[in-house]
Amino acid sequence: MKFKTREIILVPLFSALTIIGAFIKIPIGFVPITLQYLFTALSGVLLGPILGAMSQLIYVILGLIGLPVFTSGGGLSYILTPTFGYLLGFIVAPYIIGKIVYNAKPSFSRILIASILGLLVTYLIGTTYMYVILNYVTNIKITLLKSVEVGILVFIPGDLIKCVITAELGSKIIPKLNKSYRKDGIKKSYKKL
Repeated sequence: MKFKTREIILVPLFSALTIIGAFIKIPIGFVPITLQYLFTALSGVLLGPILGAMSQLIYVILGLIGLPVFTSGGGLSYILTPTFGYLLGFIVAPYIIGKIVYNAKPSFSRILIASILGLLVTYLIGTTYMYVILNYVTNIKITLLKSVEVGILVFIPGDLIKCVITAELGSKIIPKLNKSYRKDGIKKSYKKL
């Protein structure tokens, strides 16, 4: 796979933005509130499915090799933390978002729906992982209903605001990017402008 200069710059940029988003946090319960999902969703919107997922995969790999880029540090042992499933969801979400948004008219509603679908997948992976780790690794008994409460319900209002911000930014940024690509003679990223 050949990468353009723009892609070589943007993929690690979104990894870095997700790292920054991890440190802007409000600690509550097992899963803190962060800005990570905002940058995860934007990576899918602006980079597309493959590169968006790649930016989040780089973020997760950096944390697993020991860099303290996750909300509670880093290292291979992070796989056994209850929140690691959300990080796996961050890899899948931009792929889904990018599949829906990339190469389509970048409307607010399309990006919003894609962001919400990516969020639902992140919740599904993250909450399931948290339930398994808590019950079978750390021996903290938690019901499935309680894991949904602490892993999803608390975060819905803030995450929906992040989806709206993603849709607003994406619907404004994409047309400007496409305009500059056309002006510079670079093949445009999105069809049907």
